[in-house]
Formats: sequence, structure tokens, C-alpha cells
Amino acid sequence: MAPGYRDAYQLFLLITRGLALQGTLYRMSVKDVATLYEYWTFLKLGQLLGKKYRLISQNVIQVNRLGLFVHLDKTRSAKQVYEHPHTGERITLTYQLYEGRLPTVPQMPDTVLAIEKKGKDYTFNYIFDAKYRLDFAVSGSAYEKRYGMPGPMEDDINTMHRYRDSLVARRGGPYERTAFGAYVLFPWHDEDSYQAHPLYKSINDVNIGGLPFLPNATRLVEQFIERLIENNPEELQQEGILPQGIIEEWRSAFDEHVLVGMVPSARHYEAYVKHRFYHIPVKQLKKGWQNARYIALYPKRGAAPQNGVTCFGKIAAVNIVKRSAITELPKRSDEEYVRFEVESWHFLQHVIRPVGYGIAVYAMTTFNMLKQAKELPELFMKSSDEIALWRILRRLSDRIRFDLDARYLDQASKITAYRVKNVSIRLESGRLIITNGAKHKTIPADLLRRQPSAVFREVVGMIGEG
Repeated sequence: MAPGYRDAYQLFLLITRGLALQGTLYRMSVKDVATLYEYWTFLKLGQLLGKKYRLISQNVIQVNRLGLFVHLDKTRSAKQVYEHPHTGERITLTYQLYEGRLPTVPQMPDTVLAIEKKGKDYTFNYIFDAKYRLDFAVSGSAYEKRYGMPGPMEDDINTMHRYRDSLVARRGGPYERTAFGAYVLFPWHDEDSYQAHPLYKSINDVNIGGLPFLPNATRLVEQFIERLIENNPEELQQEGILPQGIIEEWRSAFDEHVLVGMVPSARHYEAYVKHRFYHIPVKQLKKGWQNARYIALYPKRGAAPQNGVTCFGKIAAVNIVKRSAITELPKRSDEEYVRFEVESWHFLQHVIRPVGYGIAVYAMTTFNMLKQAKELPELFMKSSDEIALWRILRRLSDRIRFDLDARYLDQASKITAYRVKNVSIRLESGRLIITNGAKHKTIPADLLRRQPSAVFREVVGMIGEG
């Protein structure tokens, strides 16, 4: 332990123990090249993720008093979990994920990338399968005539179709696909020319195809994974292949309307909840109220234990009645009212808070917005651009502030600004103006429809400026 000897002994221990690597991957034996390529693709994908996202857990490398253990074999799933530095969304990379509870036969793809998105209770899953083989498109071959250049084997592409179709889950209804895309990783070096290959272009069309992946050819894979992680969930959902006829089915039940009615007193609130109805003077109704399929209650301060939107219910019947016919409340006049009979009230898990705003009579919103909103101004959004911008900002924070041009939602005409963290965003005359202190950036508003992920990156960049 004397000076000098202590340092030498420490170096001796470092060398002897540091080289004592354990685990299947490091056993001194001849390995099949295809197996080594499988190992390398998983480890390299993890290294690419580690460049931009924070590693929060992994079970690939473990250290104990006996040495450094590397677990990467087919007897157990290795997993690396990363976190997006701006959104907090998790990205999980799993090796040899065994899927046994399937209606047909078990599946075990090489690598599965599972991406969380805020506002969704499921992950977006993508399969990357390493295949150490390729078709060289020999002159005169069927492959050369069809594709014109080397690329992944057609049999391997068919395997990707099998994976995506067979990986399904049931969430209280019919089976749904859990894999959004599946891709062959194959050993090829010329990334530039390969971008003209039909089996690369097919990734944009049907989310199945091949990607070249070698130590000196990782650019396409890295760019592709970054796009998946940075894209909004709506963009990823639109890339999926849908069963025939499902779009028409969605449209028939898309964004059902909700009438959010102000409740003036505790007596009214008690009557509405107890007798399952809501009423409003006919003369106060504006065009479009007939589209409502649900009623939500917004009790004023003092009218309920909590101020804000508290509950909602599906409309069972609509009747025009005289005020004197409403037996549950005092009879003050014979003015005509619309009475909404409600099937049952469902109380929201979190009350939608007013945060300085209110509702004078009633406001219209959609069922989707009602279920996702946390603050009252969020219910005001009407245009597709306003909703698209809100979805982008929601990934960055659960506390998005809105500035309206009036105190009451039913009297406001527009959102003047969105505020998230240290950034303000205004939507004006076809432009998005992003402000952070004295710094401003202007981008075209149509990016919200064409490329929401580009707007997301711009906002993240401006937040970073602070």
C-alpha cells in the first residue's frame, strides 16, 4: 500500500479484472458470421441511439465482483431504454423479443424498436431484422431485371411482411397490429445509389423494405430512426397500411361534437347530475348546436366542489320545453328551453381547469379534445392548424398556455399565442412566428400539415436557445 506500489497494484487489478469479460458473446469460439452480424446490428443501433438520446437503463452489460458480464444470446432478451431529452418519451431497443401469446405461432424478430409518444397509451413498434446475405443482381438474373442493382433478398422481405402481419394484440376489441413497420438490415456499402432501389422506396409506401448497414454505411439507418423518433404520432399513424373500408368507418364517427354548458349555481349542478339532464334557453343557441352528441358540464366557481369541466354524458334525447315544465328547478317563466336528456354522467379523471378563462353560456368542442385537454382554452381550438400545433407542443410539455382574444371561450374569436416553457408561438397570416426573448424565427404555417416534425425541431431549437 506504499506510494508507487499502490499505483502499480491498482493498474495490475485494472488489467486483470478489466479483461475478465464473461458471457456468451465473449466465449472464445468460432462464431457464425450471420450471428456476429446480428450481434453487431443490435449493439450498433444502441450506439446510434446513444448519440442523441439519454440511456436510462440496460441489461446488456452487467458488472459484479466476478467481472464484466455481457448478456446477448437467444436464451434471454437484452434491452436498452433511452429517453428523449426534450419530450421525456422513452425509446426501447430489445434483442430477440419473444412474442408467444399470438393467435397463430410465436415470433422472435432480431431487434424491436418501441417508441413512446405523449398522449398515446401504446408504443409504435418497428422491427429491424439482420440478414447477412444479399442478391448481387447478376447480369441477366430475374433480380437484376426487376430491381437493376444489388439489394436484400426477396425471401427476407417476405419475412418482414410475416412479422408485421403476425405481431398483433387485443385491447378490449378486435386484434390490432402492434408493428408499424419491418425492415431488413443487410451488408451493403453503397448507400447513395441504393436510395433508387425499389425495396428502399417501398419503406415510404408500405413501411416494409431493406436498409444497408455496415460499419462504414450507417447513415440511412441513423436518419431513418431519428425520423421515427422525432415524428409526431399522427405522422407515424398515417404511414400505416389500413384494412379496406376502415377510412369510411372512421369518418362516420370522427370527432363527435360536445356541447360544454355553463352551470350557474350549486342547485342547477345538483339537479343536472342527479336527474341526468341539461337545459339551455332556445334564444341563446347558435348555429351548429344540433351536431352535439355529448353534453359536458362547466360549473361556475362555487357551483361545484371544483371549478372547471367536471363530467360529460351522451345525449339520449333532445326536447323543446317550457321553463315551467322543468320540474327539477324553480319555475321562473314560460320561456322555451332545449332540454338534453343524458344517458349517464362520466366524471373526468382530471377536471379541465379554467386558468383565467370561462364560459358565458356554452361552447362547442370535440370528444377527442375533451378527453385530452387539461385546461379550458384547449377546448377552443377549431382549425386543423391550431390542433396540429397543439399536438406538437403537447409532446414537449403538459402545461401549454393559450392567450385568447376574450375572457370567455364562447366570445373569443381566435388564439393569439401558444406558450410552452420559454417559447411563444403565434399563428398569423400563413406564418408561424416562434419567439424566445429577443430571438424570433418565422416559418411557413403549411409545414403543420406537410411536415409537423420539422415544426417540432424548430420549436425544440428555440427552446434550446434559452
